[in-house]
Amino acid sequence: MELILIMPIYNEEEIIETVITDWYKKLESLNIDFELHAINDGSRDNTILKLKKIEKTYPKLKIIDKKNSGHGPTILQGYKYAKSDWIFQVDSDNEMSSDYFEQIWAKRNNFDFLVGSRSNRKSPLPRMLITTISRVIVRIFYGQGVVDVNSPFRFYRVSAFQNAFNIIPLNTFAPNVILSGYAALFKLRIYEMPVPYKLRQTGEVSIKKWKLFKAAVKSMVQTVVIRFKLNH
Repeated sequence: MELILIMPIYNEEEIIETVITDWYKKLESLNIDFELHAINDGSRDNTILKLKKIEKTYPKLKIIDKKNSGHGPTILQGYKYAKSDWIFQVDSDNEMSSDYFEQIWAKRNNFDFLVGSRSNRKSPLPRMLITTISRVIVRIFYGQGVVDVNSPFRFYRVSAFQNAFNIIPLNTFAPNVILSGYAALFKLRIYEMPVPYKLRQTGEVSIKKWKLFKAAVKSMVQTVVIRFKLNH
């Protein structure tokens, strides 16, 4: 299989049908051999019912329903078990549009890791600060690579990242940050382009205030610890 799109989902009943339809049709229009893996991370609303409603409409849509474990463990589960040449990960909140997918997909043959960096991002200050600190930690411990180390708009050449997918523990809070570091550490071929970002119009962020701070600390510690498990 050429591509598997990994989409983690949590409490997105208001918009999930629209987002799935948009991405599915985009991939179909490009004649890609693909599957769209919609991973429901124990949503407490009607998200899973919405997904099952459209499942028969889209034969290449694979719905995975699991207990809640958080965004990071959910996408990492998707990475570990995907059987394809490429993995693309995007979130289900519609903050980054499929309109820019084709541009970055067209560049893939010359690169191992392609990222759409979030341009015009206007997230709350604490989240922007955490993003900046994550970027600094990656640069110090792994080397200089992409700027937006935790962007949810990213391609992985599976053959280049399979070792990392296997090594990173399933309970890792922010595997995307570590994988950005991995690409820099092992000098993989990296491409980064700006992709417009807009704040979510539905649902709400799952981690706020004190929980956000604790999660950030956990992520930073894991990022450093895992660095020394990766043999250069």
